[in-house]
Amino acid sequence: MIARGRARVVGHHIDTDAIIPARYLVTADPGDLARHAFEDLDPSLRDRVGGGDILVAGENFGQGSSREHAPLAIKGLGVAAVVAISFARIFYRNAFNIGLPLLECPDAHAGVRDGDALEVDFTAGAVRNLTREEVYCGQPIPEFMQRLLESGGLVGYIRAQRRSPGQSPVAERQSSVEEGR
Repeated sequence: MIARGRARVVGHHIDTDAIIPARYLVTADPGDLARHAFEDLDPSLRDRVGGGDILVAGENFGQGSSREHAPLAIKGLGVAAVVAISFARIFYRNAFNIGLPLLECPDAHAGVRDGDALEVDFTAGAVRNLTREEVYCGQPIPEFMQRLLESGGLVGYIRAQRRSPGQSPVAERQSSVEEGR
């Protein structure tokens, strides 16, 4: 799994309220949320982010309230991936659940500049800065999380499991419950 795009660099400790202010949590539509993404942090960021761009963040990206609206807003902007020194755990899981790829890569934030061309290899855990001809090593995404991304998130993954023969025991139990067995 590889993503390519321009870097959009943000700082450390960006919380979910800075990603999408609470006053806009009246919808879960990614497009509607995207119109207000980063509004209180840096309104120009929303306008500079283009489809396929890669957010490069500092420490503890997505800290604060546990809301899936934050990764939905980022996905609604068309961001291909977020690379950060570290992520808040609940944000990390929410992002994968909605199909937004993340990569923890401690060295990328220090080396990447806004607008650099990047290539992110999630399987290898590597970020290649094509502009500066540098490579930053991070944590590869676990295989299960890659399957979530390939399915478009948790809902797509579960749907695929329910359709395929030899489904997981969890999916089989869920099917039995839904069918009244």
